[in-house]
Amino acid sequence: MDNQEVQLGFVIENEIIMHLTLIKKIRQEVSLYDPVGVDKEGNEIILIETLGTPPEIFSEMVETQLELKNLLERIVTLSPQEIKVLTLRFGLSSGIRATQREDARKLGISRSCVPN
Repeated sequence: MDNQEVQLGFVIENEIIMHLTLIKKIRQEVSLYDPVGVDKEGNEIILIETLGTPPEIFSEMVETQLELKNLLERIVTLSPQEIKVLTLRFGLSSGIRATQREDARKLGISRSCVPN
């Protein structure tokens, strides 16, 4: 990467920060598809292109986080035992899923009481 590319990177990063600051003052939401500047060829750059992760993977990550948040908001209506079973089985707190047998052993319950 030469000096000109590094300088261009800083300019783009500054443009992004200034754009996000302006948007924040105007509205509360920022779209991943908001334009944040232009490249040296004059093409529009959108926010999701600057994140360093392919857009489809980033979109999946955001969707997964939203689904998890929604699930955690609804899970509070269950009994403490049910919450513990689901949390262990599907790795809701650790991100590591356990088998039915492992969960049943940890909780001291029958394997049939743990969801597939």
